[in-house]
Order: sequence, then structure tokens, then C-alpha cells
Amino acid sequence: MSLADFETIPFAEALLRGSRQHPDRDCIVVGDDRVTYGELEVQAWRVGRSLIALGIERGDRVGILMANGLDFTDLLFGASLIGAIPVLYNARFKAREIAHVTADAGIKVVVTNDIVEEHTDYVELLNKAGVQRVPCLQHRIFLGAGQREGFMDRDTFCGLAESVYPDEVEKRHAGTAITDAALMFYTSGTTAMPKGCPLDHIVLQHAGVVGGTDRLRLTAGDVVWNPLPMFHSAFTQPLTGTLHVGGTLVSMAHFEPVEALNLITRERVTVAFPAFPAITLQILHHPRYTPDALKDVRVMLNVGAPEELVAMQSLMPHTTQITCFGMSECGGSVAMCNPDDPLPLRSECSGQALPGIDIEVRDPETGETLAHGEPGEIVARGRGVFRGYYNDPEKTEAAFWDDEWFRTGDLGVLDAEGRVTFRGRLKDMLKVGGENVAAVEIEGYLALHPAVRLAQVVGLPDEKYGEVPVAFIELIPDAAATEAEMIAFCRGEIASFKIPRHVRFVDNWPMGATKILKSALRERILAEVAPA
Repeated sequence: MSLADFETIPFAEALLRGSRQHPDRDCIVVGDDRVTYGELEVQAWRVGRSLIALGIERGDRVGILMANGLDFTDLLFGASLIGAIPVLYNARFKAREIAHVTADAGIKVVVTNDIVEEHTDYVELLNKAGVQRVPCLQHRIFLGAGQREGFMDRDTFCGLAESVYPDEVEKRHAGTAITDAALMFYTSGTTAMPKGCPLDHIVLQHAGVVGGTDRLRLTAGDVVWNPLPMFHSAFTQPLTGTLHVGGTLVSMAHFEPVEALNLITRERVTVAFPAFPAITLQILHHPRYTPDALKDVRVMLNVGAPEELVAMQSLMPHTTQITCFGMSECGGSVAMCNPDDPLPLRSECSGQALPGIDIEVRDPETGETLAHGEPGEIVARGRGVFRGYYNDPEKTEAAFWDDEWFRTGDLGVLDAEGRVTFRGRLKDMLKVGGENVAAVEIEGYLALHPAVRLAQVVGLPDEKYGEVPVAFIELIPDAAATEAEMIAFCRGEIASFKIPRHVRFVDNWPMGATKILKSALRERILAEVAPA
């Protein structure tokens, strides 16, 4: 699509438009639960009225801490309708990270339920985080069964809507500008804790609408399967594209390959967005899988190593697989392959920039634009790039060249046709099962252990997750600790995907001129683990 075709409407308006045009069409399916466009609109209005009754004003932050489910989308659209800013907690965060997000974002109300992820009780987690002591937080809502101490229950919250006239929500929605913040993610970077990443309505929808129609080739009424967490840009990207074409988004409370195969067949999925090989391979290698299971799926998006993508494509004869390059700061993808490209181009590179985005490769030290084929830092600017981190001008300034080119922190090259090839990460970052993980965040937490003098974290390649964290630790003199003890110290305190898979203790560090050589640490663990 051309940018002239990109409708600049507030996020929630896409739902209202769909409700006017096809109210009885399924909008969201989560496992066996489903809601039509018309039903979701009614739920969103009710949530908006209840939030207004709680005193939520335009621009206030509403925290959503839930696993995938219809409660999540009710809150997402309801908050958006009244001009509030949904803050999507990573549902895998632990108490320390949740406390940081709550205070840093200035969340005024947090909403959770009793659907658990990885056997986590979110109410207990919020209490452990001490959010009740965060000055900005005024209300805690529990949308589960029964009541939880200190939390408003579902019936009370929903009943608040009766005290607010519907036209109050209509006025709030009418006053929403497309340049207002639409929602906020918290994404890990090279800082000790996740940082706020607000997206306005244009950026939120750009990757989904432009990428969805121009590259995924979404058409009216498509059924899009996306099993990824609703707190992630890899969910909001296909969601906005699906709403744009009046389609149905099929999600899952928890991914399980047999259930996924059943859903894809039952809902007659036409476009799939699993994104990560760790998910797709569980389907393709399951005993129940046959190529005909995906016979209705025209296009599927996955991100992985070229060899992995080629192998997956060979198992999907009815489906064209494409890949992409992107990040949360850009609402998802900034570059995507074209389904018409031959297999090598759909596997070995991430495609061209989406319409409305410019991409360059620059020298990370000087900022000089490099020639085609020369490796450097991938930078992007344009309609789908956010404007900066929340409440942090220093990080924002460091993240941009010339006040407009966003520094992705990723190494890559551009070919003569403008196709991006990802070559790795410049930042001290890991990519664990699709999640960005800052090594310094894990190191900072390990340093809290009374026996630890210094910790350094590197990534170890992993077949399932892409890579996993490994910690090297120097203990203080005369202290003692074990690998199991250090892992237990992390368990329940930081997100499970951040917990080191291996811990090794060192007395001497491999040093360069001024800093520890993490490359040498990485080589050491590779030499030890790879043969096994």
C-alpha cells in the first residue's frame, strides 16, 4: 500500500469502524472464547466508563498485567477509547521489574486477573512488588473469580460504569489526536531496568497496517493466527493489521502445539504470525502435523537463522514464509520481505523498509553513512519510528542520530536494492526466545547477592530459544556459593527467561586494555557446553 492509503485514525476507532460495518463478525478468538466486533465495542465502552468513574483522565497510565484473554483486549480498547495510555506489563516480569514499571510509568490503576502464566499468581506478585506503596497508584482491580484483599472485584468495577453517561466516553474519544500516546511497552535495553517505550497512534499502527497490507498481503476478512503474548509488539502489530481489514485475530491463552493445530484448522486461518521458530518448529515437528494442516495459510511470518527458515519453508508447501526486522520502538517491523521474492531473499535477509520508513547503515562510532554491503549499525527514521523513551531525555538523546535517525543497536548491511540483512547485536544484549534481555540487568541483580563481587553475563546459543544467559561470577574473598544457589537466588525475582542457564565461577577475568573480554567468556562456555 502507499502511505496515502494509510488511514491515520486512533487505535480504538478501527474497532468502532469494524463494529459499524460487520458487528456480528468475530474480532478476537482466544482458544474457545470469542467476541464479535459489536460485542467488543460494548465491552470497551463499559470499561471506559468504569475507568472514568475511577477518576482516570486523558493521558493517565492504566497498567495491564494479564496473560492472554478477552479481559486483556477489553482493557486495551476501553482505556484507549477514553484517551488513557495502556501500559502493558510483560507478564513474565517478577516483583522487582513490576515495581520499577509501576513507579516509572506513574501508573494510576493496575488491572489483573486470575489467569496465570507459568503458574504465576499476579495478585501475589503485585503485592510482593509493593505496588500498594507506590504513590501514583490509586486503584488495584482484580477481574478474576471471587475477591482478593486490597483489590476491587469484577462486579464492583463493571458496576461503576452505570455512574457515567456514555457520551462522556464519546467526548473523550472524539478528542483523541493521532499524535497522542496510544500505549506503552517496557523494553529492555543496555540499562539496568526496562525502559518505557510510548508509541503514538501512528507508530502503533504503522507496522501492522502498512506491513500487513503491503507485505503480509492481508485482505478483507482474513483470519490471522497469532499465539504470542498480548503485551508484546509482536501481538499488537498483527492486531492492528487485522482490524484494518476487518479480519479475525486468533490467539491462545498458552501455546500448545496440538491446540494450535486444532485452532488453525477450526478457524480456517489464512495468515499466520508465530514469529519465532521456537513456536513454529513445535508445530512442524509434531506427530500430528501434515502439510495439509496449513493448506489455507497463504503467508506466515517467522524470524530466525537463514538455515532454519529454509528448513521450515520446506515443510510448508502451501504457505509462503517471509521474515522481518524490527523492534518495539517501531511498533514491530521496520523491514519485511515480499512474498514474491525467491526463497533465498525471503530467508537470508529481512527485506526492504516498509513504506514510510527510511533505513541506513552507519558507522556506530562516527555516524557516517556506509556504502552498500558494508557492515554497521542499522538506523531508521520515518512514520513508524517512536519519538523517544518515557521520562528519560538522556536515553532518548543517546538513541538517535541527528535527532531523527533511531539507532537500533543492531549490526547489519544493506544491499543495492535496500534489503536489510541482520548480522547481530552491537549492544550488550541477548535475545532469549524473542525477548530482549540486557546483560547489565542480570548482572545488576546478581550483584545484590552478598557473596558476589562481580558478575558478567553472556549469551549461549540455544536450539529452542535462540540464546540463553550464562553468568560468570567472581566471589568476594572467603565467600562460597554454588551454581544451584545462584540460580535459586534469581528464581521468582527476575523473569524466568533472564535467569542464567549456567553459572561459572572465576578468579581471574580475561581482560582487554580497559574492560573484560566477554568474547573470551563466550568462547569458554561454548567450548565447555557445545561438545556435550
